[in-house]
Amino acid sequence: MNVSPRGLRAFRTRPASRRQRSDMVTLAHIKEQSRLSLGSYGRPRMTEELKEIGLDIGHRRVGRLMRQNGISVIRTRKHKATTIARQAIATQSAERGIAIISSTSRPTCWIVTSTQMLQTRNGLVTLPISGPAKAGSILP
Repeated sequence: MNVSPRGLRAFRTRPASRRQRSDMVTLAHIKEQSRLSLGSYGRPRMTEELKEIGLDIGHRRVGRLMRQNGISVIRTRKHKATTIARQAIATQSAERGIAIISSTSRPTCWIVTSTQMLQTRNGLVTLPISGPAKAGSILP
């Protein structure tokens, strides 16, 4: 680095700016609120709490201070899947005799193919059925 010794000394001895002092006060409040909430408050709720105690601060600044100081939400619940997994879909479709083929151009678009048996006068006739369906849908 091309910095003169005098410039480096001036930088090190310079007092903190108004923004840095304000950030230090805000950070103390953020750490306190994080401790009181047991680490469960993220940026939006933390901003609301700080505004309730009288600090006029925006969510971007709160997010920056939390990110820079390693304050993050501690997840207490495990993620619960609310949809059927692809493996379960494949198992169910195999039991029903349905083949599911993933489309390569659009991963959310599936082609569901199956055969249907129809009783006619001449005996049983097998009809192929295929067409686009929503991801994860199972046809009877």
